[in-house]
Amino acid sequence: MTHFINLTLNGLATGAAYAALALSLVIIYQATRLVNFAQPALALVAVYTAYTVTGITGSYWLGFAAALTAGLVAGAAVERFVIRPIARVSQLNAIIVTLGLLLVVQGLVGMVWGNEQHGFRYAFSYVGRFAPSSVFALVSVGAVALLLFALYRFTPLGLRMRAAAFHPEAARLSGVRVGLMLTAGWAIASCIGALAGMLAGPPFISPNVFDVVFVYGITAAVIGGLDNPFGAVVGGLLIGLGMSYVSGYASPELATLTALAIVVVVLSVRPDGILSRPTARKV
Repeated sequence: MTHFINLTLNGLATGAAYAALALSLVIIYQATRLVNFAQPALALVAVYTAYTVTGITGSYWLGFAAALTAGLVAGAAVERFVIRPIARVSQLNAIIVTLGLLLVVQGLVGMVWGNEQHGFRYAFSYVGRFAPSSVFALVSVGAVALLLFALYRFTPLGLRMRAAAFHPEAARLSGVRVGLMLTAGWAIASCIGALAGMLAGPPFISPNVFDVVFVYGITAAVIGGLDNPFGAVVGGLLIGLGMSYVSGYASPELATLTALAIVVVVLSVRPDGILSRPTARKV
């Protein structure tokens, strides 16, 4: 029983990072119907910013704040100056550009900081049955999910962002600055992606550290439903738990196959994701 509890707690902590990355993907997909393959690149910039600031100041929390700020600014800049001009022409081209941006940023990070691994500390101790760093991961992702819910449900900004995402023409006629709302959505999503990077990065970071994490993150988003932020959180935790149980009771080599198996099973029952809403088809 103790082994099962340990695996469950570890799975929840790992799944929290996947959930945060999935959440950032869902926010952008809701607004633009675009799968942002550049999200790991934005998280990478944020984490290396934290690494640099922490090295200079000696303070993890200053580095943490710098990472979130870097993610916020990078997300807004990418949407405004890279994605928006291209998306007006072709959405497919925009998706390809995000993939290219990922490769470019990984190369630039390798040139600036080197391709070797760098030690990167946890927020708190990671030793123990349910380490403080694991508690921090779960609490931070849960807090982000609740803040997003409050933003979209109870604030004028959230209402404008939802209107810009779902009915851009009507929102524009109502006086909503749709472009600004899309930029805000990318900024918020990239800030959450930076949080995911800070959770998933330790104990070592390198230019390719988030490749596998991104695979699990987008898997979690698909499982939960690309239109549902809370589905992304559920999907991330489900992936984390499934991989933890298989690693603990069978073999760590089967962890990746576990994620694939969960996707197949869930989409066989719910093709649009666990928490997706059924849509009526026009005949």
